[in-house]
Amino acid sequence: MKSLLITGDRSGSGKTSITVAISALLSQEYIVQPFKVAMDYIDPSYLTGVTGRPCRNLDSFVMSPEQVKMVYDNGCIGADIAIVEGVRGLFEGSDALTDRGSTANIAKQLDLNVILVVDARSITRSAAAIVKGFMVLDPDVKIKGIILNQIGSETHRIKATTAIEHYCNIPVIGAIPRTDEMKLTMRHLGLVPYLEGQIKGEFSMRKRDDPHFHQTVPDSEASCTFLHKVETITSVIGNHIDMDALMDIAGESTAPTVIPEIFRQKIDFDIKIGVATDEAFNFYYNDLFDILGALGAEVTRFSPIHDRLPEADGYIIGGGYPELFAEELAANSSMREAVCEVSANKTPIYAECGGLIYLTDRVILREGWHGQTEDKVYPMCGVFSGETVMPAQRVIGYVQGVSDAKSPLGAGEFSGHEFHHTDVRLAKDTHYSYRLKRGKGIIDNLDGAVVNRTQASYTHLHPISVHGMIKHFTDECRKIQKN
Repeated sequence: MKSLLITGDRSGSGKTSITVAISALLSQEYIVQPFKVAMDYIDPSYLTGVTGRPCRNLDSFVMSPEQVKMVYDNGCIGADIAIVEGVRGLFEGSDALTDRGSTANIAKQLDLNVILVVDARSITRSAAAIVKGFMVLDPDVKIKGIILNQIGSETHRIKATTAIEHYCNIPVIGAIPRTDEMKLTMRHLGLVPYLEGQIKGEFSMRKRDDPHFHQTVPDSEASCTFLHKVETITSVIGNHIDMDALMDIAGESTAPTVIPEIFRQKIDFDIKIGVATDEAFNFYYNDLFDILGALGAEVTRFSPIHDRLPEADGYIIGGGYPELFAEELAANSSMREAVCEVSANKTPIYAECGGLIYLTDRVILREGWHGQTEDKVYPMCGVFSGETVMPAQRVIGYVQGVSDAKSPLGAGEFSGHEFHHTDVRLAKDTHYSYRLKRGKGIIDNLDGAVVNRTQASYTHLHPISVHGMIKHFTDECRKIQKN
């Protein structure tokens, strides 16, 4: 099996478009397993879409080295090549003087050869200084090739390439022209999620016959607009990268064949967990579904926008963009009432970020947001007394904390991530199960609001890093089933 990590010299270097295009091109001939460094949801949705295999996240801040290796090995089973997309710049992580949480850390842990994408806009010889600095800062990171982005002319390409290959003794295998065609659709938390675009008919995805593949939305004629955009980006990049040189740079290793025990599926499921999945809620780490199956839980997907709430022993409502679909969510009153009812009946519910917003009394979208001329208020489920206001100051970063025994996930230590533009304001007597030593949470370093057996937090958790807490949640669901 071949493997390769693609990273950037900074955020906005173009590595996501380039990685998506490379993955799409390689998928025409090979089974490609994509990975994404850090706790991101949106970039992985694109990599899942173009390869047909669920992208897995690798994060050395929340995961131990053993957990990183388990996720990597499980994902690589049956693949011809593993493509890992980095996060931000190569060395950005949780701290200034260590590489914890960085792309560099993952590259070293998994012994991956690295291609560095350099934003070469308006520089030529200076590009060599950038590459040299990256190579010298940590020689244990195996930078094997360079892709230049934002190239303005043939003269620009020749100068930058000549300088890098002369001073750094490393090949430039691609030079991507500066063009608006290379830009994917953006919004306040990043790219538009792939699943949302599918459902809205903005783009399509190809599906491989893969038992690990969970997102199966049929193609439609209405999907041509964004599909054409992705195809254009792929074509542009494909015409300006030496794919043979890229494959020569890729490392070789023995392909994993044994599923790690933590991911091995039960033959018989004894509980059912409903997972909210639609254009409003689709921020899930793909490992969650394997871990739930290994814990004996059958997953039933449902749409808070389009469906009625299915019968289940517990529910998970992940993150997403409920603020963009507030009107549609409000219109499905039977769903909102049913969620409130099962919570009152003490059925376990676990919600993260977007799910937290959905469980408050109301969402207030302020005047000026998305061009609104007045405030708009939409009713939500009302599980928690309080409201969500949008927009608010952006909050992004890692979190660390402890959970108390009142949480349906049980007591324990955890590391996770928060990323939002909202302000959730809950009643003063709200119980918070999370005490954060790093991170903001809902209020004053408190997170994980709990009522009955329902918990909602801004904190996102990766299931492998809190496996014991996910197991505790499934055990709580079994208690409800027995009662």
